[in-house]
Amino acid sequence: MAVPPFDLRRQLETMGSTLDQAVLEVLHSGQYIGGKLVARFENAFARSVGTDHAVSCNSGTDALILALRALEVGPGHEVITTSFSFFATAEAISAVGARPVFVDVDPGSYLLDLDKLEAAIGPRTRALLPVHLFGCPVNMERCMAVARRHGLKVVEDCAQATGSRWAGRSVGAWGDVGCFSFFPTKNLGAAGDGGCVTTNDPQLAQRMRELAVHGMAERYVHNVLGYNSRLDALQAAVLLVKLPHLPALIRARQRHAAAYGQALDQVGGLALPTQGVAGHSWNQFVVRIPGGGAQMRNRVQVALQQQGVHTIIYYP
Repeated sequence: MAVPPFDLRRQLETMGSTLDQAVLEVLHSGQYIGGKLVARFENAFARSVGTDHAVSCNSGTDALILALRALEVGPGHEVITTSFSFFATAEAISAVGARPVFVDVDPGSYLLDLDKLEAAIGPRTRALLPVHLFGCPVNMERCMAVARRHGLKVVEDCAQATGSRWAGRSVGAWGDVGCFSFFPTKNLGAAGDGGCVTTNDPQLAQRMRELAVHGMAERYVHNVLGYNSRLDALQAAVLLVKLPHLPALIRARQRHAAAYGQALDQVGGLALPTQGVAGHSWNQFVVRIPGGGAQMRNRVQVALQQQGVHTIIYYP
């Protein structure tokens, strides 16, 4: 029996008929862009995260760009972020004309090392961009304390961490803006690309909403150069079906991670991910093979493949 890294068929076994009906209703409605369904999802997602506002968009990458643009981060500014993340984190900073400044990660959690954060702050620093990598939440109390001391904005990259929590509070509800991805393999996955920004600031929410539709404050009135970055109604319908299942799906991930941790703890030569983080949603379970180099890693990967266990390297 093959063990894939991720299998959407398991979700379809429990939600398939409801998803089919939701998608067909959208197709028959003729309302494919915007509309009540998208607004319903935005309201439901804001409640789930615990923020006053959620603005949907077409990807997690665009979510980061919308957040940085709304916070007026641009040329001449620096944004401090982690040295270990998907390319989109630094790409978004560069896309708005700012310069990413990288801070090394803690080798156990793979998260931005908060002990090294303040040393990276300089006169051009405008914002901090922590990444809740693999579903593991950054210590946002410490991160926000640093931001307050230095008068910096905070954008949370929650792309892999929908449903993760720090100190009982959802990621995406700590910083000025939270940025989420609904790529199909994420904790809350759509049937294609999708993203969302969350905030408690109504002015920021309005700015991001305008930026997502060509900088349009009202029909054919364009205040700034924006983007065509909308979540379509079909994706909103899929996400509305899946959202109520999210807590149970995360609990299942947590149980699986605990089982992996217990079983692999008896295998020598592995560095396991940090266990015991209460709000970890385990979008991935990532192990390292210290001292073996890429050659040893590749040998292990091939051996697992021969046993039907599929693996992915995050990030080469």
